[in-house]
Amino acid sequence: MATSTSSKKEIQKKLAVGAIFLIAAFGLSFEVPSIEIAWVSGILLLTIYLFAFEVVEVDVAAITIMVVLGLSSLLAPFMGLEKGLVDNTQLFNGFSSNAVMSIIAVMIIGAGLDKTGIMSKVAAFILKAGGTSEKRIIPIISSTVAFISSFMQNVGAAALFLPVVSRISARSGLPMSRLLMPMGFCAILGGTVTMVGSSPLILLNDLILTSNQALPADKQMETWGLFSVTPIGAVLVLTGIIYFVLAGKFVLPATKAEDLTVGASSMSYFHDVYGVSYDVFEVYVPPESPLVGHHLDDVETVYKIRVIAVQEGGRVAIGRGAIDRDTGIQAGSVLGIVTSSEHLEQFVEKFELVRRNDLEAFAEQLSSARAGIAEVVIPPGSSLVGKSARDVWLRKRYGIAMIALHRDGETLREGDDIRSIPFQAGDTLVVHTTWDSLARLEKDRDFVVVTTEFPHEELRPQKVGWAALFFSIALFMVLFTDIRLSIALLTGAIGMVLSGVLRIDEAYEAVSWKTVFLLASLIPLGLAVETSGTAKWIADAVLSVVGGAPIWVIQAVIAALATFFTLVMSNVGATVLLVPLAVNIAVGIGANPAVFALTVALATSNSFLIPTHQVNALIMGPAGYKVPDFMRAGGIMTLLFLIVLIPMMNLIF
Repeated sequence: MATSTSSKKEIQKKLAVGAIFLIAAFGLSFEVPSIEIAWVSGILLLTIYLFAFEVVEVDVAAITIMVVLGLSSLLAPFMGLEKGLVDNTQLFNGFSSNAVMSIIAVMIIGAGLDKTGIMSKVAAFILKAGGTSEKRIIPIISSTVAFISSFMQNVGAAALFLPVVSRISARSGLPMSRLLMPMGFCAILGGTVTMVGSSPLILLNDLILTSNQALPADKQMETWGLFSVTPIGAVLVLTGIIYFVLAGKFVLPATKAEDLTVGASSMSYFHDVYGVSYDVFEVYVPPESPLVGHHLDDVETVYKIRVIAVQEGGRVAIGRGAIDRDTGIQAGSVLGIVTSSEHLEQFVEKFELVRRNDLEAFAEQLSSARAGIAEVVIPPGSSLVGKSARDVWLRKRYGIAMIALHRDGETLREGDDIRSIPFQAGDTLVVHTTWDSLARLEKDRDFVVVTTEFPHEELRPQKVGWAALFFSIALFMVLFTDIRLSIALLTGAIGMVLSGVLRIDEAYEAVSWKTVFLLASLIPLGLAVETSGTAKWIADAVLSVVGGAPIWVIQAVIAALATFFTLVMSNVGATVLLVPLAVNIAVGIGANPAVFALTVALATSNSFLIPTHQVNALIMGPAGYKVPDFMRAGGIMTLLFLIVLIPMMNLIF
């Protein structure tokens, strides 16, 4: 009943706010210079309303706006228009646009690199350096992505690190929503570090040369060098990192991602059904420990523990054929153990071991993405019937470490000498195993694998050379040729498929189609805002109010205008529209026109408030973000961007 009342109040709130937006749109229609601008402004307000209050899913909202723009051609006579707000032959151009095709390509390239295991190694390195601390992991991820983003498209850098962050989340226990927004925002900020970091900055020098044709000789502008913006961009990136480190716990949501990993929920199942309350621990064996020289068989049953991994001299032994009951324990080795906290404490105290708070040596191999607890049944006709785990060397031969045996309604655990009990048809084994070992057991007639919800990850490390080659080719084409970005990236993507790094169905699965439809459907709105004169009308109206203000105030207003326009249209479109305007204003008030033009190109990266930027759209689904999450965290970041940008521009130039 309470839920129903709450839902009713939420609907009433949305209707009330909708009425306010409707009144605002109606009032605005009397102020605008043309009926076209009135309709576009109304649709713009509708878009903001749908996004801000999530009346429907954001991709559904974007598609709805696209359809409304398309229907304006049919309804033009009733709307007082001579023609539709957007040419219907261009309505679906967004789906073949450079931006959307680039996003599809980088998702496929990222999936290809991940399939070879490269991203897994990167994730392991970051975990080793940052542990599981949010305040350490965020700066490492964010600064790395920002650096990469300064030399390639920010959406490409973000897409490459999406699988890395996913793995780090699974292994550290930190929700992806706590990591993806800092990563995404810093990818956008990284685009301000060099003149090739974002499309507006790449385009800026051409716009400056075009503007020079209309300027007198004494007002001619010099073009910018590759690292002209680096001091400003570096400070902006640093601001973003510090912001999330200090305020992350207040502004970042802890939401559930779309793709959940095998983890706590499965452990609660084994606890409820079998009474198994085990976890994975890591202990270090000091040279003076009495455990040195013992074999695993000497201690496992007695102390009710199960060793599943051993690290000796940097070499990790885990899975099939790696360790068995005769494995000796050496000084300085690290053991991965499955047991209860109580039994672990007894074992550690008895043998003077060092218990580590987190997985360090086995952060990669024993993460929930690579290994876990599973159920396996011995079927009638299995060759294992009548034999014990000891007889068949279960751990060594099959890569599964038995921690419980369920028979006739009773569960026997480690400590009951379960490995010496002959198997019977119908026995259920609770085992710890790597997922690749479990995948092999699914094809073995001696077992019936009950646990099916686990990552069936088929890595192809043998394809790493091909993946690196085509990634390098794509990167080279992006940085050192004039070919269109989408073509350069699609070269790398199709190379991944043709070389067997990815199957074509895996390439399709790697694409977030929600992101594709969100971005492609918004492009016609940007076109309508630009071609109808709405953007120019807004810019002229705002600047007419502040025309007599100090130079830095006018510069700040131009930056704020660029920030607004980049939220509702492409950053390239906003740059093309505002650079000539900013240059003319600068000349009129005696300011440096090149600096004003650069202000526009930098401010179009200030796109954090709503998920219309390609990077924000990319991370929205995997992290389970809602629009209010962006408005809360992105609103503050937007203000910080402007607060840092204007003083830095005046300090440097």
